[in-house]
Amino acid sequence: MTHNLINDRPNIALFEPDIPQNTAAIIRTCACLGAKLEIIEPCGFLFSDKRFKRVVMDYMKENQIIFYESYNQFFENKKNQRIILMTTKATVSYTKFKFNINDTILFGRESAGVPEEVHKMIKNKLIIPMKKNMRSLNVATSVAIILAESLRQTKLI
Repeated sequence: MTHNLINDRPNIALFEPDIPQNTAAIIRTCACLGAKLEIIEPCGFLFSDKRFKRVVMDYMKENQIIFYESYNQFFENKKNQRIILMTTKATVSYTKFKFNINDTILFGRESAGVPEEVHKMIKNKLIIPMKKNMRSLNVATSVAIILAESLRQTKLI
């Protein structure tokens, strides 16, 4: 079954991303899997950065990307939608969670995650279990894992 409408897919949100290559790889993943991408600014790089352009290639035009000037604007826009925070501070595994078609899945800044006030604003927090003594996966890898699982659960792939 093929779904071409971007409205019946999960949304991926990035909180103040700071590594251009990661954001570019996430744009490609979202374009290929049909997810809408939302970016909470400020970003730690310019979209004219050659490292960004090298990875994003022509996938930028394939995406529906929404930019928010701040996380307050993001949360105001999402007040009636479910937001799921992916964080190494969570205790619930993504494999134990029931995703919905229109979830917004939020990933923190590569260098610092999300601030404590953002943690407090979100009920659903998930983790990708890893081997003991490992800190974290690359955010682009994490997006691919979670987006694929969300699409699988909701039978969109």
